[in-house]
Amino acid sequence: MPVPDFQTIMLPLLKVLSDGKIYTTRELIESLAAYFQLSDSERKELLPSGQQPVFDNRVGWARTYMKKAGLVDSDKRGTQKISQKGLEVVKKEPKKIDVSFLMQFPEFSEFRTQRENEEEVVTENGHQVKTPEENLENTHLAIQSDIEKEVLLKVKESSSQFFEKVVVDLVVAMGYGGSRQDAGKAVGKSGDGGIDGIIKEDRLGLDTIYMQAKRWEGTVPVKEIRDFAGALLSKKSRKGIFITTSQFPQSAYEYVQTIEPKIILIDGSNLAKLMIELGIGTAVQKIYKISKIDTDYFEE
Repeated sequence: MPVPDFQTIMLPLLKVLSDGKIYTTRELIESLAAYFQLSDSERKELLPSGQQPVFDNRVGWARTYMKKAGLVDSDKRGTQKISQKGLEVVKKEPKKIDVSFLMQFPEFSEFRTQRENEEEVVTENGHQVKTPEENLENTHLAIQSDIEKEVLLKVKESSSQFFEKVVVDLVVAMGYGGSRQDAGKAVGKSGDGGIDGIIKEDRLGLDTIYMQAKRWEGTVPVKEIRDFAGALLSKKSRKGIFITTSQFPQSAYEYVQTIEPKIILIDGSNLAKLMIELGIGTAVQKIYKISKIDTDYFEE
């Protein structure tokens, strides 16, 4: 049979997970390949980019949509299991699950509406308004937004030790902290007066930067920023970085503009963006090259 589309995969995927076990992504793909009785050649059919089997890719998208609807949970990286909501759906024995079916769940409806708005091809009187480049960039932004959310979720779910590793990798990738070994010794080891680490501004250690790195739920209180600023003043330090997995209120940004020590605030969104930009916990999947006419070449 031809490789099923991702919506056809949805119901079988939920049925496979309905035994309540935790499946790795590879185990899930293998179980579904057996369910659809795919041949070796069908399993090896690749996307046009040649980067991934078509079936694996479609299983991934089916799982993503089911997660957005709250029918599938992920306990940890690379694993999935059915949620209580998913079990209730299976008990009702639906004939099929597709995008239309998932629209009954508010969280999926919100996700789908947002995605459609981001990917919409705007037309006027039947004519496309946006150029292909604009549509491509909008699609890229939508993908990046999804990846940023996934990256931040992974960081929030990680242990405190792993979060320290993320911070070390980040500051070293940005050119601070000296060597990775030096930064690793500095971050998370101080705990002195609201300071979580003291790193070198450069490899020679000509200046130092004090750090505060906290996994936080909800908005970080301005008091935390004031305490950090006070700690910097007590150390006669001029520079500090405050990193969090949540967000800062506008008053925090206004506050750091009025004080003498220079404090850079990195919230969860910017943390995820920096991790993607610097390749921390992420990898480039593919690159599209867009060419244009070299007008100088054609001048006679």
